[in-house]
Amino acid sequence: MLDLCVTIKGMSFLLQTGLGFLGNTLVLLAYTQVVCSECRLQPVDIILCQLAFVDLILILTRCIPQTMTVFGLRDLLNDPGCKVVVYSYRITRALSVCITCMLSVFQAVTIAPAGGPCLSRLKAQLPSLIVPTIAGLWLFNMAVCLAAPLFSIAPRNGTVPAFTLNLGFCHVDFRDRLSYKINGVVVSTRDFAFVGLMLWSSGYILLLLHRHSHQVRSIRRSSQGGGAETRAAKTVITLVVLYAVFFGIDNIIWVYMLTVDKVSPVVNDMRVFFSCCYACLSPFFIISSNKKVKSKLVCVAADQEQPSVDTQDSNDKM
Repeated sequence: MLDLCVTIKGMSFLLQTGLGFLGNTLVLLAYTQVVCSECRLQPVDIILCQLAFVDLILILTRCIPQTMTVFGLRDLLNDPGCKVVVYSYRITRALSVCITCMLSVFQAVTIAPAGGPCLSRLKAQLPSLIVPTIAGLWLFNMAVCLAAPLFSIAPRNGTVPAFTLNLGFCHVDFRDRLSYKINGVVVSTRDFAFVGLMLWSSGYILLLLHRHSHQVRSIRRSSQGGGAETRAAKTVITLVVLYAVFFGIDNIIWVYMLTVDKVSPVVNDMRVFFSCCYACLSPFFIISSNKKVKSKLVCVAADQEQPSVDTQDSNDKM
């Protein structure tokens, strides 16, 4: 029975890793094709590209070690390796929520009706603010997540001390209750702040689409890209709902973990799985709803298929 549970758990993480790696790689490949053909990315494309990048790093630094640990591999990393991997995971997990929030706020401002000179100036400056904002989010989360490299160590003799997050392949040992609680409060406050802003901006988008459909269509017709704004808004809403669901499950488990001194490996595995679900599923929503990404992937697939067709034609002639 135990072997069956381990197999199911391992295959679940393996499937999650494979889908997440494939989906985010395809999104990055599509935007690489966009840059090669158009020499630039639209602001929303820059945000989506950055989201795919951080989600890919999240999958590589969390799901792959977790999968290997579930299948019984031990001593994967030493202390410096744990510090690098855990720090990278914490930063990219934080950036995943921050960039999704940024995407929601950007879309809300983009489709908002003109309401005064301040909003008009903000709309005009919005494209130039994308890259500095992303850079600021990286620096902010690198600072907030500094506890990860400070307290991360390789597992010691199979024992898990109190006030330690057992990641399987690494331990994050906070040594005392105060450090453990402070870290939990800081991380949770940051996450809830960005999720709150994300939900507020998404609610505003829904309000605009529902109550001012004629006005939104007028704005859309006068803007560059035609119906792209409405499609983008729907994509944002889908991504926000997807994140909110998994964020809720993740944080229910996280709050429970803060109330106990020693966390069961099963509970930790559940949190890891749900916290990585967004990084695994979000690229497929982007691919299915973004015509630019979809068309570039179709072009790549057609280019890959063309040589085999030409080879077959040559063989037929011979």
